[in-house]
Amino acid sequence: MEIRKSTPDDLDTLLQLYADARDFMAKNGNPSQWGSTYPSAALVQSDIDKGCSYVCIQNGQIAGTFYFKTGEDPSYREIFDGSWLNELPYGVIHRITSAAGTKGVASFIFQWCFQQCGNLKIDTHDDNLPMQKALRKNGFIHCGTIYLEDGSKRIAFQRER
Repeated sequence: MEIRKSTPDDLDTLLQLYADARDFMAKNGNPSQWGSTYPSAALVQSDIDKGCSYVCIQNGQIAGTFYFKTGEDPSYREIFDGSWLNELPYGVIHRITSAAGTKGVASFIFQWCFQQCGNLKIDTHDDNLPMQKALRKNGFIHCGTIYLEDGSKRIAFQRER
């Protein structure tokens, strides 16, 4: 597998991956994290334009996608019912998904991000049990609760060197 930045030509494939992920989440007890429209095409295009959207390539095909950047995330300024492992500069991962039937994509993405920045923060929904399992499997520690700009509650995780 390899990682590269997403390009505008990838947009349709990324939107399909996100649609499939929303369907998977709804069928597996997590219908509200991304609802029926998140992330929007405009948001995914913005991620691409900012250089923060990446794809994971396996056997010449896009097997997954995610948002990654180093720097502060406003949603992580305050944490409740716990604390971050440290307050050092960090990388953040958002909107990670993989194609149906693929194996090991999330772990590969987490390892790649950790190589880019050895201090990572990420969050997920209470009902997203597959993501919580993947995070713990990849060395992320549950740190507490954060709230997104729209007030949505999320479980916060961090991994450090």
